Amino acid sequence: MKRNVFLSLLLAGLLALAGCGQNGGSQEESGDLLSRIKDRGELVVAMEGTWAPWTYHDESDALAGYDVEVSAAIAEKLGVSVRFEEGEFDGLLAGLEAGRYDIMVNGVDIDEERSQKYDFTVPYAYNRTAVIVRRDDDDIASLEDLSGKRTANTITSTYAKLAEQYGAEVTGVDDLNQTFELLLSGRIDATLNAEVSYYDYMKAHPDADIRIAVLAPDATQTAIPVPKGETSLISALNDALEELSEDGTLSALSEKYFGTDISRP
Repeated sequence: MKRNVFLSLLLAGLLALAGCGQNGGSQEESGDLLSRIKDRGELVVAMEGTWAPWTYHDESDALAGYDVEVSAAIAEKLGVSVRFEEGEFDGLLAGLEAGRYDIMVNGVDIDEERSQKYDFTVPYAYNRTAVIVRRDDDDIASLEDLSGKRTANTITSTYAKLAEQYGAEVTGVDDLNQTFELLLSGRIDATLNAEVSYYDYMKAHPDADIRIAVLAPDATQTAIPVPKGETSLISALNDALEELSEDGTLSALSEKYFGTDISRP
């Protein structure tokens, strides 16, 4: 009898311990993203690594760019290290939604469709859209002239959506270099991209036979997308960005990579 009582008590104790372990795991999983970042001591940042001067590889193949240094500065403000994960633009957004990355820092513009899937920080850059064509092409002088033309961009980019709004047929590409290859070879008529990315490309390829045909009058707002509902992380990121703006870090990095201050409207 005593043996049965002992076994019953032992079994109950083991079940209680198992329950505690399960509850601890659930609490860890359900903790907010900022807490998990601080617990692991690392901020996982998604970016392309192929979109100069935002994020690219320098001559020594080291990851460099405006967004790389902004990310590192944010991580420092949060008191953690930073780890970069590179991939194609469209896949990075999907990975963010699936929880494979904490944030995406890659010149992402705020738009209505993205705002339904992600929360955004305050803007940390302002960017004008350029319609880029071959130098001898005079067919496009306004956004309306994109109707029926062939353009190329990463499919989920705001540039692709804008081109489609004006009636262009958009070819999906993986990165900026591929876009310019298609343009220079005559396989597309134009591409929409960041004005600063055009100037950076021309700095590296001064003989490239392309030009800006149209420049949008209003700047888009570039911010950091975060999985929905992570209010603590958004607040911490906003605090970090505001401090980096106030102490001149964002302005200095803008001048370093773009030759002008894009951190202010």
